[in-house]
Amino acid sequence: MNNQQKTFGVVIVTYRSGDVIEACLSSLMKMTHQPIRVLVCDNASPDDTVDIVRRWAETTGTSLAEYQSSGSEGLSYSDLRDVTIINTGGNLGYAGGVNAGLKILHRIPEIDLFWVLNPDAEPEPDTASAFAEHAAEFGEFGLMGGRILYSEELGRIQSDGGRVNPWTGQCRNLNQGLLPDAASFPRNETLDFISGANVVASRRFLDSVGLMKEDYFLYYEEVDWAQRRGELKLTVAPKAVVHHIGGTAIGSGAVGRLASPFATYFNFRNRMRFVRRFHPWSLPTAGTFAALKIGQLLLARAYPEAYAALRGTLQLSPPSGVAKILPQDARELAFGRAGRN
Repeated sequence: MNNQQKTFGVVIVTYRSGDVIEACLSSLMKMTHQPIRVLVCDNASPDDTVDIVRRWAETTGTSLAEYQSSGSEGLSYSDLRDVTIINTGGNLGYAGGVNAGLKILHRIPEIDLFWVLNPDAEPEPDTASAFAEHAAEFGEFGLMGGRILYSEELGRIQSDGGRVNPWTGQCRNLNQGLLPDAASFPRNETLDFISGANVVASRRFLDSVGLMKEDYFLYYEEVDWAQRRGELKLTVAPKAVVHHIGGTAIGSGAVGRLASPFATYFNFRNRMRFVRRFHPWSLPTAGTFAALKIGQLLLARAYPEAYAALRGTLQLSPPSGVAKILPQDARELAFGRAGRN
């Protein structure tokens, strides 16, 4: 099968994404590579995200279908439209939403490449073609990324793939903050993960590795996913470019912006969870690293963030201000799991 025949299945997880989802979908409909089938997996958004998708489809003349996740087991390629809404039935977290979409697409043999994309991301028109061409040239791969640019930082790079420090669990986005003309793409063998904001999985990867772990709820899911890849390779398609705002619903940190207590809690909790799962001998150094980071937050008088970081590091329940952000039915998923191996 040549690259022009490859069919993309795109999974977009939405939660309070009404302010960004139209731009994301519009960018996908402008792809020079077709066919593409998009699944919008909505995690019971309390805003009008789903209504916005419906109105956008009607206004633009985009074909649309809608299903409940619980009844989607028998969906075939002919049941999908340009955009298909999957109502997951609750806030399943990032990985839970992604998995709801991947389960559907993986059962459909016509889908060749599985593209996970954030709702606040906008791919450039040639991105799908660049992914398809790179996949054909590279051969067998596990996960593939592209160049992610900050939408609000004058085109500076957010990620060209990432590295993980095995002693601390700290993740680092390669070339972050650099201008594209000043940055060389990393060698594939130096990659430890691909950003979950924009990642393409091969069918072989899903066959052998499976879905994302859902006990993280938020952050480190894609790092864990890549860690389980075995002999399959990670790679970056240089011509696949995506513009990304980042953290629109959860308060993720960015250049010059402190992460919210909500994001901080999950980041610190899941870093320790990841280390325990893959590098248990590093728990003492990872704990020391976390303590130093908490000290930095205290020195900056970021007291709510420091408290959230402390409780996350110790694998305790979150501060009340963090917990109340999620609806009651999502709290057991988010906070009630001890982190299974």
